[in-house]
Amino acid sequence: MKMRTPKNKTANGEGGFTLLETSIAMVVMMVAALACSSLFVFSINNNVGGSERALSMAVAQQQLEQIRSVEYEDSTLNAGTINLSVNTGGRTYNVQRVVADQTNTDNSSKQLKRITITVTPQAAGPNWTRTPMVLVSYRSTLNRGSYLVSN
Repeated sequence: MKMRTPKNKTANGEGGFTLLETSIAMVVMMVAALACSSLFVFSINNNVGGSERALSMAVAQQQLEQIRSVEYEDSTLNAGTINLSVNTGGRTYNVQRVVADQTNTDNSSKQLKRITITVTPQAAGPNWTRTPMVLVSYRSTLNRGSYLVSN
């Protein structure tokens, strides 16, 4: 009696993939690769944005340290707003320094100043990477006196 070999097996009993099966597997692998590539682009954009925010924080801290290093009566601490541009790490940042005198409810001076530093990166990229970084600090005189808030 003669044995018939199935059509999908060779004479040695070894099976293989058809051209259609191979093509479908390639399409599935390409879809997975495209999904991974979009993930890489997304992560690169987020890393660049994180870097911008970290540099913005460094610029803000540097500006605040400059203000902390001067005497309380120095003209740098006069009430008002100063806008300037800072270049750091090959990037440009807009810096706004606002110094405001604090007063009690009866408008007497507290000998306390509120310092607000706002740093905005001027980089090209997604809008969220250009959100301002804001630091707020208070500075008081070293002289003795009553700094309690009167009601």
